[in-house]
Amino acid sequence: MEILKLKPATKDYLWGGTRLKEKYNKTSDEDILAETWELSAHKDGESLITNGEFEGKKFGEYYREKGNSIVGKNYDKDRFPILIKFIDALKPLSIQVHPSDEYGLKNENDYGKTEMWYVLEADEGASLYYGFNKEVTKEEYKQAIEDGTLEDILNKVFVKPGDVLFIESGTVHAIGAGIVICEIQQNSNVTYRVYDYKRKDKDGNERDLHIDKALEVSNLVPNKEYSFENENDINANLKRLAKSEYFDVFSGELNGSEELKITEESFQSIIIVEGEGNIQTDEETIEFKKGDSLFLPAQNGSYKLNGEARFVLSTLPL
Repeated sequence: MEILKLKPATKDYLWGGTRLKEKYNKTSDEDILAETWELSAHKDGESLITNGEFEGKKFGEYYREKGNSIVGKNYDKDRFPILIKFIDALKPLSIQVHPSDEYGLKNENDYGKTEMWYVLEADEGASLYYGFNKEVTKEEYKQAIEDGTLEDILNKVFVKPGDVLFIESGTVHAIGAGIVICEIQQNSNVTYRVYDYKRKDKDGNERDLHIDKALEVSNLVPNKEYSFENENDINANLKRLAKSEYFDVFSGELNGSEELKITEESFQSIIIVEGEGNIQTDEETIEFKKGDSLFLPAQNGSYKLNGEARFVLSTLPL
């Protein structure tokens, strides 16, 4: 069996903090570490393979060399499907929205972005914005942006560790201050900023807003409640966090040893969010610790996770 260990691309956005370096074993030359792109073939930041035959290759190069066989035997798109991040929001992110595939491909030559957030840490009283708190018209939405009252019509959600939010494309949202999340999303980097608190970047300039495009793609009604069936063929002890047409995501608690299965239907990504241990096959054993990212290309087989840890496992929807 083939298992790749990945080193992330890093981002020093102005709202970021230092917890990814202090608590998740990440390294960066910058003082701020806002995001680490743990599984990424995106041109704006590719993760790096650190072991085995492909050691030193960017993940996108590996994907282009191996093709869709590593994704799943029935996968026929021209890009790797997902991107996984850690996000440390010391300060609030901009209020923003992502387009659908149709709009993104037509206007940005990139896919849209449906995503999910798994809250790893949240300061007391930490909150985020998740859609609107009532149905609004496009005119009301635009007026609230211009008046600086947009937050008044957004759905404010107080969060704690373990919370999950599923954010379909078109959902206006913003991660608040004091939150660390693991984000699983479509492989896209298209974001339309709606409001950014008039903050200035390190050069003294306010960041660009994309209000006209945001008005075109935003869903103006409150979000529905989501629930996800828990059945899966990987391991009965996994808990499904979210499922969409783009990804299927589970959490797992490791207390000793667990055997998991993989098939040619889909790759598996394993992100270690707490603890340490190893992943073991008949051929090799790879150590892991909090913050590590492991990638198993689509293949038939089984493997063991050993240790005391908590992890997030992502696959294609089957």
